[in-house]
Amino acid sequence: MKYAFIALHRLQLSVRTMCRLMRAHPSGFYTWLKNPLSRRANEDKRQTDLLLKAWEESGNVYGYRKLHDDLLDQARRAARPAPMPMIITLRTVASP
Repeated sequence: MKYAFIALHRLQLSVRTMCRLMRAHPSGFYTWLKNPLSRRANEDKRQTDLLLKAWEESGNVYGYRKLHDDLLDQARRAARPAPMPMIITLRTVASP
């Protein structure tokens, strides 16, 4: 959030000044500019995309247990379980 604010206002104020005021390091800001998503966020996005694809291929009827089984069948195991917000969203959309 800090870095997004700095990026938005870096034409008005210097990056160093804003980083000092927000207690952030300038090198962290420039690293964030190169890759704004963390490894974990990238993995969440990948898993969410896989879940959504499997759910759409099922005709939007599969529940979270079947989706999980499908992902395991595809041998796409992850270090962490699928992101809960996506599963909850699918449950909400699928419910009549």
